[in-house]
Amino acid sequence: MEGVGLSNFWRDRNVFVTGATGLLGAWMTEELLARGAHVIALVRDEVPNSRFYREGLRQRVDVVPGALEDFDCLERAINEYEVETVLHLGAQTIVGTASRSPISTFETNVRGTWNLLEAARENERLVKRVVVASSDKAYGAHDVLPYTEDAPLQGRFPYDVSKSCTDLIALSYFHTYGTPVAITRCGNLYGGGDLNYNRLIPGTIRSLLAGERPIVRSDGSFVRDYFYVRDAVAAYLDLADAMGEKRFHGQAFNFGTETPLSVLQLVEKIVAAVGRKDLPPVIKNEATHEIPKQYLDCSKARKWLGWKPRWTLEQGLAETLDWYQRAPAAVE
Repeated sequence: MEGVGLSNFWRDRNVFVTGATGLLGAWMTEELLARGAHVIALVRDEVPNSRFYREGLRQRVDVVPGALEDFDCLERAINEYEVETVLHLGAQTIVGTASRSPISTFETNVRGTWNLLEAARENERLVKRVVVASSDKAYGAHDVLPYTEDAPLQGRFPYDVSKSCTDLIALSYFHTYGTPVAITRCGNLYGGGDLNYNRLIPGTIRSLLAGERPIVRSDGSFVRDYFYVRDAVAAYLDLADAMGEKRFHGQAFNFGTETPLSVLQLVEKIVAAVGRKDLPPVIKNEATHEIPKQYLDCSKARKWLGWKPRWTLEQGLAETLDWYQRAPAAVE
């Protein structure tokens, strides 16, 4: 993605990235560095197998050790590093973890969001733009699909509720204080470097590479919009760039492929890509606290930003598989 139709917008800008060791955070950090930005990365845990460490990104950024729950840490980082742009990607992102431990998820995702926005508000002379990562899960279950940005935010399960709250808090800071914030609502992210193997794509790839049948926790009929991480990086940066225009402040944007697939359809594509049709999935049918169907309408992003995905599902899966094949230690 480096250098594809890019200006010098990010050169020498101070950008604070939360969740830098995560799937999206590591790819975002790498791309920001390629565009000449000065990245300040919030890192709670050291994860040696993450792309953030494996690709040597740790040595190229200023690391702030800390957690989103620590307001003083966030405020100090924004103030002392004179942060102009905040990309709030950090969150507890696993549905099962949220169901087992809602309090820790709410602390990270909800308290963490208001802490970050309050730190930005206290440094309003410095901070020119804040992009907050919400999710398609913030919408909750709806009878009418695809989701458009004006659909009500009505999460019911712990993770979904945490993202509904994230979204609403961000909008509250815009409408109350004029904080220059915009919101992204993406489909299910995937890509090389995702170490959460209870997620469908990395879990399926790891099983197949190990010569094992992949596990499907649901009955296989759940429908999602699977969104390649490099497309997500481009979407975030396109939106942040556009926030020089105030009409983008206080706006939310859906980003996805608009080509929803069932779990079984996706597993079949991964099996074919790996070349292990002799390893059909094991259907557990034990998933709980999941919304049966979720997919997005991205026409607002096309209209406002001229945005569209650059990678097909097949291209994204091929690059993802290549990463795991080249990083065997990460899948052991």
